[in-house]
Amino acid sequence: MVNRPRALETVVTAPSQAFWRGRRVLLTGHTGFKGGWLALWLQRLGADVTGLGLPPATNPSLFHAAQVATACRHRLVDVRDATAVVRTVQAAAPEIVLHLAAQPLVRASYQQPLETLATNVMGTAHVLDALRGLDGVRVAVVVTTDKVYRHGGAHTPGAAFRESDPLGGHDPYSASKAAAEIVAASYHDAFLRAQGVAVATARAGNVIGGGDWSQDRLLPDAVRAWQSGAGLQIRNPHAVRPWQHVLEPLAAYLCLAERLWHGGPAEAAYNFGPATADAACVGDVVTLASSAYGGGGWIDQHDPNAPHEADWLALDVSLAHSGLGVVPRWPLATAVQHTMQWYRRFADGADARALCNTDIDAYEAIA
Repeated sequence: MVNRPRALETVVTAPSQAFWRGRRVLLTGHTGFKGGWLALWLQRLGADVTGLGLPPATNPSLFHAAQVATACRHRLVDVRDATAVVRTVQAAAPEIVLHLAAQPLVRASYQQPLETLATNVMGTAHVLDALRGLDGVRVAVVVTTDKVYRHGGAHTPGAAFRESDPLGGHDPYSASKAAAEIVAASYHDAFLRAQGVAVATARAGNVIGGGDWSQDRLLPDAVRAWQSGAGLQIRNPHAVRPWQHVLEPLAAYLCLAERLWHGGPAEAAYNFGPATADAACVGDVVTLASSAYGGGGWIDQHDPNAPHEADWLALDVSLAHSGLGVVPRWPLATAVQHTMQWYRRFADGADARALCNTDIDAYEAIA
């Protein structure tokens, strides 16, 4: 059961440069899409970052395009390698751990279930185990997903998921992330609480933003199709998801880490995403993307034999609002606009890192 804290007397709305300057941070998954953006933002905030991750999974990649390796101490480590993880963690001597490393794709998990489980479950255990007995570490934020919840059963169809709802997962990816939640809670209760390490998990909705070139993700697939002059093929245009720009959950992770550092709830899970009513269907997102991109059509290619994916998913984010003061800044249309402009400008020769910094500037300016 998640206890819903009282609203903060002072609302936290943005990551604090004063807090992060000089802070020793271990960031796993820095070679990925979200991790790359977070490494760049942490550098801007003045943090001392060690990045732990595999080589980028896509070509092109944000990691290479934005030269993310220059924003941190870049370490190529597989989280499935417990010995290498311990060695890297001890060398980094982090005060804060932000664990993003994962196999992040639902459809890929059907093709590689064991790799997904090993990375997302045992990888999480390896990172947390490396913190046992480690001096100086104070906070660990474990990033999971909005897909950790069990559909069906006692859950009311059409209701937004709350942090206290049962965990589960039809596909291996969702199951692996639900298991990672249990691993994180166990390590906190059995080991880390006693040594003064606050642990929380973060469940973010569907993320969009420039620099994602993964397969089977809506806007990267749209960019690839429209750049080639083809129509985007969509599996389920009516599927509803809690879409948000990548900067929204990253800001939330940073604010959560700050809150834990200052004595916030030491055992908690938080949903991060748009308001429940702002969840949108795939078709509406594509329509916004086509307008922002300057044209591009789509084709309904529903496949009744495709691997199972939930038709509807929305989050109750009231705990993040009341407990952390985290409120989304960009509505969906703005998030899509920034995303498609990023891809357009990158294709026209703009520097990827400069594009990321421009978006971060615009996001921070709202606060």
